[in-house]
Amino acid sequence: MSFIYFNIWQIKQAQPSEFAMGLIGFSRDVEKSLLEATSPFVFSAVSERTILRFLKLIACDNSKIGTYAKLVDDRNESAHPNGNIYFSTEAALVVKITEILRIVDEIQNYSKPVIEHCYREFLLQNHDPDEREYPDASDQIREILIHENYLSQRDIEICLAYDLGPQKNKANFPLIEALHQSLCDNYAAE
Repeated sequence: MSFIYFNIWQIKQAQPSEFAMGLIGFSRDVEKSLLEATSPFVFSAVSERTILRFLKLIACDNSKIGTYAKLVDDRNESAHPNGNIYFSTEAALVVKITEILRIVDEIQNYSKPVIEHCYREFLLQNHDPDEREYPDASDQIREILIHENYLSQRDIEICLAYDLGPQKNKANFPLIEALHQSLCDNYAAE
């Protein structure tokens, strides 16, 4: 579920108005708590099946969300103190892990536009070393881009592949390009 919380956090950060619209139907207290959240772990206060509904904001349909909810149900069955052991063989466990990784990849693909938006905004708001929190580009990337947005390695790969073309007409493009190059230098797979 942490993976889901991080994805929802990214939606909250990158698309705050859409996130706020996704709160329709929540109680006033829960809505306020989620809007004011300073960590993705605040989402754990909402039932897991309910929090999965936020994935509609990245174009996951009800059938996909139902599939993801089934994984939550399976996890609850396998980790229940009732003594049932859901995975009685290594093969059954491997099948479940493969399914989970497939779903994670699927959700990552739905999240790509959110990550690209997040990265574009990061480049536009953090390119000037004299105006950002950390003068060193690698520190700014690590602390502001990666840590604040809870980016995964796959998210970073999306940033690495980001097309700077639309930014070329900006007067500060050399600084934007230098910041992107710092990401490439520090995080590109060798």
